[in-house]
Amino acid sequence: MSSRFTMRGMTGWLLALCLALPLVAAAKDAAPASDDPVLEAKVMRISAELRCLVCQNQTIADSHADLAQDLRGQVREMLKKGQSEAQIIDYMTQRYGDFVLYRPPVKSTTALLWYGPALLMIGGLVVLVVVLRRRSKLPDDQFEPDEGEDAGTEPAQPLKG
Repeated sequence: MSSRFTMRGMTGWLLALCLALPLVAAAKDAAPASDDPVLEAKVMRISAELRCLVCQNQTIADSHADLAQDLRGQVREMLKKGQSEAQIIDYMTQRYGDFVLYRPPVKSTTALLWYGPALLMIGGLVVLVVVLRRRSKLPDDQFEPDEGEDAGTEPAQPLKG
């Protein structure tokens, strides 16, 4: 019986190895950074201001998506051509809209984005206050008794220490 167990165990390991091999073969090498560390620092600083259009919750500096890598390469090329940070941000904004900015400007088209969460919170608080005031005006017989209490008896008084 022990030889059968080891054959099953080996078969399982071989199957796992065969399933893992395609993952190893598909791994990519890291893209080489620029030879110029100053240029690379500028690329990362600008990339930290631009949103990944695929991930949407990361900057292109943090994202590993192919599009983010392409945009970082585009920023690098634009810097090599001598364009300024403002020119690159303006180009990306013209091409992709304010959505590409990780911190979009406050203007009429982005007002809901900036003030929407505060409005929702204030609205929720107003609804809570209204519901609590209405409930406080209801008589006690409108509420169900707590578990363990009979409907006709007084609730138990807490013990005083």
